[in-house]
Amino acid sequence: MRVYLLVVFIVLGIVPLTFFSYILLTTYEEKAISNRKAELENQGYMLSNMLYSRGYLTTGEDTEVDSEVSRISDIYRGRIIIVNNSLNIVKDTYSLEEGKYLISEDVIKCLQGTGTPPSFHDRKTHYIRLTYPITYDDNKEIMGAIVMNISTKDIQSIRDSMEQRVLLFAIILGVLIVAFSIYFTGVLTKPLTSVVNSIDRITDGYMNEGETIKGYNEIEKISDSFNHMINRMQKLENSRQEFVSNVSHELKTPITSIKVLADSLLMQEDTPIELYREFLLDITDEIERENKIINDLLSLVKLDKTAGDMNITPININELLDLILKRLTPIAKKQNIELIYESFRPVIAEVDEVKLSLAISNLIENAIKYNTADGWVRVSLNADHKYFFVKVSDSGIGIPLEAQDYIFERFYRVDKARSRETGGTGLGLAITKNAIQMHRGAIKVYSKEGEGTTFNVRIPLNYIV
Repeated sequence: MRVYLLVVFIVLGIVPLTFFSYILLTTYEEKAISNRKAELENQGYMLSNMLYSRGYLTTGEDTEVDSEVSRISDIYRGRIIIVNNSLNIVKDTYSLEEGKYLISEDVIKCLQGTGTPPSFHDRKTHYIRLTYPITYDDNKEIMGAIVMNISTKDIQSIRDSMEQRVLLFAIILGVLIVAFSIYFTGVLTKPLTSVVNSIDRITDGYMNEGETIKGYNEIEKISDSFNHMINRMQKLENSRQEFVSNVSHELKTPITSIKVLADSLLMQEDTPIELYREFLLDITDEIERENKIINDLLSLVKLDKTAGDMNITPININELLDLILKRLTPIAKKQNIELIYESFRPVIAEVDEVKLSLAISNLIENAIKYNTADGWVRVSLNADHKYFFVKVSDSGIGIPLEAQDYIFERFYRVDKARSRETGGTGLGLAITKNAIQMHRGAIKVYSKEGEGTTFNVRIPLNYIV
């Protein structure tokens, strides 16, 4: 791309410069020749009046006329021939053709009075030939012709000098254009080169921390998009590494506890049956905990799949929430938590019943687990013409402000000690968010530490493919 841009810049710079130089030189030459012809016509006009008034065409002798003709010939470094209407040469400043006849197309046209004095410019030999009629103001009859062959070498010399200067200017400007093109195309394509290099590194499995691409104008938009993609990929990579680390730790912890309990039993001889029972109960709890982690991981993997795996059917959301609350009522009673359900209108929506049940259940179950003694959990359902809304509020311990941006991350726990006590795996809210997003919905949290938490869920009534 840089080569193409370089060629384009050079062509756009050099071609107009060459064209401008040619136009400049040609315009000067044409203007100078035109001015020279105008000067010769003025000289011809003055000579015409003098020749006729002094009867020079008849006698061919007049010192003042000869002096004037010679002066004009010397000034313009040329040759002047005076011809009468019989085509007889009366005067030749070169003194070569006097007394002879001059028969030429221009002289004949001039004597016939065809209008503009005939002229010819020979670019090869650098001279102008102008044939001017001899007349008198009071008598328009053409009595002869003045043939002026004038050199234009002075004009050509000035043109050559201008051409050299223009060429020198063009070379200097051309060098500057090439240098600027090389620099500017380098600056212009550097962000794209960086993008390509970054893509190659990412393809090879390497990613520099904090890597950004800088650019200008339209390329800046590409750079911004690419920087956003890189930042997103870095976050995903960090999240993946943290997820793998957390999974390894979470799966290993119950197994370690089971092994410690089993080893303790094996190391003791004649262990009382009550101790065996106590240790086996602990082992069962750890196995149940391991099983819950695995089930949550499987749920998360299923939710990570594409929307094509969604089993969308029209569902009565009121009945679905009733069923979820009935299933969670025993857990709430065990902790003496009051469940309150408010439904403002009947709601029928196109959803995946299993995935949505899982999401809402996690929210209500968390509200119960992380509540205070004799607290309450309020679930409300409402809808408009486009969405239905589920609100889950509690009187629980609340979520610190600094933790609210991370609660939907996998394995993130606000209070790790309490989470382990309540059997939490740190995957519930991640599962909830994935399930809601698969329904093209959104979830927001509002919480104040020590005053409770509210989750607002918004989901379209009609599933958007």
